[in-house]
Amino acid sequence: MIFRDPIQMTEEVGMLRDTVRRFVADEVKPQGDAWEDAGRSPKSVLKKLGDLGMLGIRYDEKYGGSDMDTLATVALHEELGRSTFGGFHAMVSVHTDMASPHLDRYGTDEQKDRYMPDIVAGNILTAVAVSEPGAGSDVAGIQTKAVRDGNGWRLNGRKIFITNGATADVLFVGAKTDTSVKGSRGISIFIVERDTPGFEVARTLDKTGWRSSDTAELVFEDAKLPGDALLGTENRGFYAIMDNFQNERLTLGAASVGMAMEGIEQTLDWVKQRTAFGAPLWEKGAIRQRLARAASEVEAARQLVWHAAWLDAKGEDCVREVSMVKALTGEMVNRVLYECTQFFGGMGFMRENPVERMYRDARVMSIGGGASEVMLEEVAKRL
Repeated sequence: MIFRDPIQMTEEVGMLRDTVRRFVADEVKPQGDAWEDAGRSPKSVLKKLGDLGMLGIRYDEKYGGSDMDTLATVALHEELGRSTFGGFHAMVSVHTDMASPHLDRYGTDEQKDRYMPDIVAGNILTAVAVSEPGAGSDVAGIQTKAVRDGNGWRLNGRKIFITNGATADVLFVGAKTDTSVKGSRGISIFIVERDTPGFEVARTLDKTGWRSSDTAELVFEDAKLPGDALLGTENRGFYAIMDNFQNERLTLGAASVGMAMEGIEQTLDWVKQRTAFGAPLWEKGAIRQRLARAASEVEAARQLVWHAAWLDAKGEDCVREVSMVKALTGEMVNRVLYECTQFFGGMGFMRENPVERMYRDARVMSIGGGASEVMLEEVAKRL
């Protein structure tokens, strides 16, 4: 491997990374192509990750978690990014770092006792439903509404681009609960179980990449929720969503770095073996220099990711650094995998080549979790 372990990687975090690497080699790569064809990764693989303790690395030990910190999260998702199956990583990362953290941070003891052990064990799959046909990064603009109905709630609206939406057992859904105030002040989060009356999957979406995860459009038509479905404080859900975006964006940044690292390593092997015009491609100065530039860019981005994770683990305010991570890595992984695909020549356009798959999977990394333009505005506010 051409990339050294970062200095922030402790022995404990390194052991976690090695466990994930073995899991990917044994359980993901042999079956990933079949999951791509099926349009989703099976819940059984989530259970195997749960058995290894990988689904609750930052959760309380009483729920089966490991009570580790943000550096462990980055190690986990960097390694899953290296799996070459972005859809599989998407399924896991939504469960571990985009959906279930809402419950861990804002749930009551009763809510956490009900769901957290099964979330950590991999017995149930979670999703977070915020994006709508008219509101993506603009969370304050969501139109889904929840109104009180006796002792419970009635939920109406649509959600789109929801990873794990077609298969999740429990969803955390953002909805307007006070339409008389500015959008950011009137949003709440609700726990919605799969069999809730009035909730249905409208359609499963066909995607360019991330094909080993399902993405769905969801409909709520007078979906009846119990009173204890409210998660956290009423009308404060926007701030909870914004808070967890930090976690989500670091996760995506780590995966982007992992994808780029793997792409460079596979491309380096290829150009050293592939002969053209009487010599290996590696002997062409232009190719050596472009790969060297790409490797340098990945190394720099990786250092920023681990630095931001270190700041977060210390409890420092790192919104600026995390926004930089998301803006930088989302663009970086697209540039690097474009170069890698180019150097494979015709093989770069073949579905049998993992780099081709990663090239497609990379495209969403500058869109999902906060588009690059939105992230750069967040950075600009803090300059």
